[in-house]
Amino acid sequence: MNRRGAETPRENQVTEKIIGCAIEIHKILGPGLLESAYEECLCFELSQCNFSFRRQLPLPLKYKDIKLDCGYVMDLVVEDLVVVELKTVEKPLPIHEAQLLTYLKLYQRSVGLLINFNVPVLKTGIKRIVNQFNETSAPPRLCGENDV
Repeated sequence: MNRRGAETPRENQVTEKIIGCAIEIHKILGPGLLESAYEECLCFELSQCNFSFRRQLPLPLKYKDIKLDCGYVMDLVVEDLVVVELKTVEKPLPIHEAQLLTYLKLYQRSVGLLINFNVPVLKTGIKRIVNQFNETSAPPRLCGENDV
């Protein structure tokens, strides 16, 4: 895990590969499909790259020593390093970035990708989000991998 938001070379490698997979999918399918279709294709591509990933991963909130199911579900977590949030919207809104940042904070990860497939050129639909948290100062409500 990173300290003070510094990205590791491994995180960079993983995000580059995820982006490459997403671009490949978009080249073949283009925009206009459901988010679930792109997720299925991205999972196929990630498995072809021998990446480990978890999909539709519930993310509880820890409050007063209990875990609460608040409905947070991450689309993908790749190599237990990068949180990927997929969208198929006309225009990403600030709330979409805030959603991904919340996932990064709750899951105590540094790097996430917001990928909107509903664009003519996928390059314009990709946003990399970096969580600048300090691991030692994370509030107790933020659940780590062992708490999920």
